[in-house]
Parts: sequence; C-alpha cells; structure tokens
Amino acid sequence: MAATPTPPQAPPKPTWDPRRPQPNLPWLRPTIRIRLTLLYGGMFLIAGILLLSIIYLLAAQAISTGNQPPFKIVNLGVSDEIKVASADCPAVNQANATSLTLTQFNTAISACIDHQRQVALDNLLSRSLLALLGLAVIAFAFGYAMAGRVLSPLGRITRTARAVAGSDLSRRIELDGPDDELKELADTFDDMLERLQRAFTAQQRFVGNASHELRTPLAINRTLLEVHLSDPDAPVELQQLGKTLLATNERSEQLVEGLLLLARSDNQIVERKPVDLAEVAGQAVDQVHGEAEAKGVTIRGEQKPAVVQGNGVLLERIALNLVQNAVRYNVPEDGWVEVTTDVEHGQAVLVVSNTGPVVPAYEIDNLFEPFRRLRTERTGSDKGVGLGLSIVRSVARAHGGHITAQPREGGGLVMRVTLPV
Repeated sequence: MAATPTPPQAPPKPTWDPRRPQPNLPWLRPTIRIRLTLLYGGMFLIAGILLLSIIYLLAAQAISTGNQPPFKIVNLGVSDEIKVASADCPAVNQANATSLTLTQFNTAISACIDHQRQVALDNLLSRSLLALLGLAVIAFAFGYAMAGRVLSPLGRITRTARAVAGSDLSRRIELDGPDDELKELADTFDDMLERLQRAFTAQQRFVGNASHELRTPLAINRTLLEVHLSDPDAPVELQQLGKTLLATNERSEQLVEGLLLLARSDNQIVERKPVDLAEVAGQAVDQVHGEAEAKGVTIRGEQKPAVVQGNGVLLERIALNLVQNAVRYNVPEDGWVEVTTDVEHGQAVLVVSNTGPVVPAYEIDNLFEPFRRLRTERTGSDKGVGLGLSIVRSVARAHGGHITAQPREGGGLVMRVTLPV
C-alpha cells in the first residue's frame, strides 16, 4: 500500500493580522504620534528649563554688578572735608578737584547709576543670546539624532523593498519594537511579500509544467514526421505534406520556447556572472552570418569590450534576436546591418542598426508587444513568431537595463540596448 503523500506545509503567517481586534483603549497604544509628542514636548521642556536656569544665573550676576556703589569714601578727616573716589563715574573724581554744588553732585551720581544698570542689562542680553544660540545648536543636533532613531524603521523598510525589487522575494522586514504605525506597515508589507512569493512560485511551477507538457508532444510529432520523411518509398504528396507539417511543428516549438523564455525573463536575474557584450554580439553575428549571405545583407561594426553582470544565455538571446530581425527585415539589395558594443557614461551599450523599410515613429511601441509586427496585428509570415523584441525588452529589464528604438533616416531602425556595468 502506497504511502499517502504529505501535503505541503503552509508558509508561516505574518506577525500582524489585519483581522486582529483593536484594543479597547486605542489612545493608550504607543503610536508614532504619541511618541513624537512626548519626545519633542520633553525636549522643549528640558530646553526651556535650561534656558531659564541660565537666564536666572546671568540675571543674578547682572544684579550683583548693578548694585555695586558708584563711589567710595577714600578719606574721612577731622575737618568737614570728605574725599570720595569712583572708577566708573568721572564726575565724582572731578568733585574732588573742583567744587560742585550738592544738586550737581547728586545728578552725577544718578547718571552713573543709570549707566551702570545699562551696562549690566547689555551684558545680560549678550550672554543670553549666546546661551540661546548654544541651546539651539544642541537642540537641532539632538533632534536630528532622535528623528533618525525614530525613522530608522522606514530605512529598514526601504532597504527591504529595494532587495525585493532585485527579485529577492524571500526577504522580510520582521520589524520588532513597539506596536505602532511603522510596525503595522512593516507587517503588512511582509504579508504582501508572502503573497507575492506564493504567486511567483506558482507561476514558476506552471512554467516548468507547461514546458514539459508542451515540448513532449511537439518532440514526438517531429520524430514521427522525420521518420516518415526518411522513407524513400513514400509518395511525393506525402513527403510534401510531411515537410509542411514539420515546418509547422518547428514553428510551434519556436513559439513555445519563446513564450517560456519570455515568462522566465520577466523576473530579475538572481545568479549573475561577468559577460562581455562584445563576445555575445560576435557569437550572434556568427550564427546569423549564413542567413545574411543568403539574403545579400552585409554585417559590419566594431565590438569593443563591454563587461556586464548577468546571464550569458539570455544576453546572447538579446543580440541574436536583434541581429536576426535586422537581417530579416531588410532591403532586397545592398542591405547592411551594423552591430557595435561599447561602454558609454558608465553603462554597456549594444547598438544594432540596419537598412530596411521606413518605420513610422508611432509604430515603434507596437514592435515590442508580443505577436505584433509593423502594420500587422498578428503574425503571419515566415520571419518569426513575433516574440523577438518582446523577449529582448523583458531580458533587458531583468538585467536592470532598457532598450530604445529609433527610426533610421532612409529606412530601417536603430536598436539601442543599455545595461548597467
């Protein structure tokens, strides 16, 4: 009796459940708003206390300075003559040399007292401004540090999102800390990544199964047709029908291979190796050289070294599809295809230009759609299955690059593929 297969285990649930009931007292939840309110309110309170303390000390010093007597008695003799001296009031010293009336003397003393108070207030103001400036610098520095600490979970979420954009769906934020809005956002993001990973895993499994299920009958049909065509006694009509069916079967195989490659190349490339675009372009030119000679098309161009990080098979598919299209969609006589590679502005560039029919600018975007050709909604010729440029665009995007097409003056196209080095 065969053992019952164990069903696959479900992936772990995210730590945050959107259906989880909310607490009875939501205002007690340590949200970001409450934490920021307490943080900046506390900082403002501490800064105010420090500023008041500094102003109190400065005011006490200013009062102490302002209460100093404006003059001192330096000689008290047995006669009625009294000598006084002052360091801050020249009028008092002048009274010792010249006789002043009592009113003039009192006026001079009052002016000296007012001047002394004004000096003390000026010193208090200047020192208070310096203290305020110092506290402002400290407050900005402390606020910057605390804001970075509060917003650090957002940086963690951003780094995880960038890693996921690089096709690493296994990454999770797994943010710990208080149950606030940032943790809720991180848990929701983890839940979304879990669902995306399941969807991509199911897609990859489907692509693998479809690859096997579609290739097997086509390979059997091709084998049967080749066996019947190898029979020398077969009637001519049967041989002609077999060749037609074999060509149709080969076209179906190309279509299946193109669809599977298009599905696989829509994802980012995980395993990357150094690949020289010059070598890739040279191999593509060698493969198309025979077809180009049969059509009377000359292939030229200089391939300079341009090393990128990527998948060599997929990058070769880019060059091969572009060169094949350039050869097949060309002029009947004196046609040419130019293939160049180089490094420009820190990026590897593959350019394939060719002579050919005039292409309207509004038709450029349609060329990159699956099963679309110039002025044709569906494929219907023997030039291909209509997936070449779609595969090129998908592979370029999977490598972090892009492809642009421009109509060439006089007919033809200029295809430019740019990839990061």
